[in-house]
Amino acid sequence: MSVDSATVRRVAKLARIAVSDTDVAAMEAELNAILGFVEQLSEVDVSGVEPMTSVTPMAMKKRQDAVTDGDKADDIVANAPASEDHFFMVPKVVE
Repeated sequence: MSVDSATVRRVAKLARIAVSDTDVAAMEAELNAILGFVEQLSEVDVSGVEPMTSVTPMAMKKRQDAVTDGDKADDIVANAPASEDHFFMVPKVVE
């Protein structure tokens, strides 16, 4: 895949990067080098390699999937101007 100057300008616009006309050629070369490297990676045989989430083997930390109220109801409504039974009290807005 080859990147042309129109693609460089479009990518710069999407990324909200200001690229001057003099920098377009340099960025075009850089993007083509990056894409060339990615194409080289596709040639590597990874058929016997298992997917991994980290470079070092580790077990994922797990917690119990239990539903709780968080024990923070008092902290949550502490700064509310008015509260009742851990609910925010607001003025009536619909008649």
